[in-house]
Amino acid sequence: MKNISAHISSGIAGIAFIMLAGSPLFAQQQSNMFQVSTERKHYYRGLLDKNKEVVKFIEHTLLTNGLPKMLRNLAMIESGFVRQSVSHANAGGIWQFTVGHGNQFGLSDQERFDVYKSTQVAASSLKKLYTKYNNWIAVVAAYNCGEGNVDKAMSIANSNQYHIYAMYLPAETKGHVRKFIEACQATGELDLLKADYRMAGFNTKMNPVKTTKRKVDLSLASESINGAFDPDVIAEVLAINRADFDKWNPYLRTELLEQGTAVMYLPVDLMPDFQLQKNLILSRSLQKPMN
Repeated sequence: MKNISAHISSGIAGIAFIMLAGSPLFAQQQSNMFQVSTERKHYYRGLLDKNKEVVKFIEHTLLTNGLPKMLRNLAMIESGFVRQSVSHANAGGIWQFTVGHGNQFGLSDQERFDVYKSTQVAASSLKKLYTKYNNWIAVVAAYNCGEGNVDKAMSIANSNQYHIYAMYLPAETKGHVRKFIEACQATGELDLLKADYRMAGFNTKMNPVKTTKRKVDLSLASESINGAFDPDVIAEVLAINRADFDKWNPYLRTELLEQGTAVMYLPVDLMPDFQLQKNLILSRSLQKPMN
């Protein structure tokens, strides 16, 4: 199986995280969504220092399974690494498995409190969820409230982008995701989480992309792109006047912002240049700071 950790971290640790200004969840909290108070940072770091041996084992297990070390933060927010922790929903152990969830992976009721066995099962569960959702934000949400609730939220919102469907998730789950984000910032791994979300969150849609109707111009060629591409970078790399680029693509920015994908139009003779420079354009787009 493809090494998921390598997929996330290979050359993209500094990528900016796209959270749409108009999203119901993040518009009001954008200023503090990714900020952690000094007290919270000390709290999370204190938990890691206090549980070094368990943390080391968890990280080793995650890496062995091709998963990023930052997922140790999920156990941290689930239980604070307290082995005998039991929630109000009767989830138990450092990974807070319910009996039903654990049984899906052959984990008995008592084995939920076994750090070794529960961590092995957690790795399998997280890998399975990532294969389905393709980003860790959705995985954390599904781990908390179940795949059924996440799938339902995506269906209602007609989107698989968390910042769009989050309004249909339980408040507890949204708070859980935020805690994970805070923990990742406290441990210096927020950029990896941001990169993973941006790379995955704009690549797919629940339904085919809706593009604004326009007259057919035979002098223009079309190409579907996703939200990882920055229109300004495209124009810059291809040495295109931005006014001309916007004239050919009057709705591109809006469609990328609202849908995550869009059809881009370029003169027929310039489209091959885009294809040749596509990787460079994508790389520069991902490295561009968020305004």
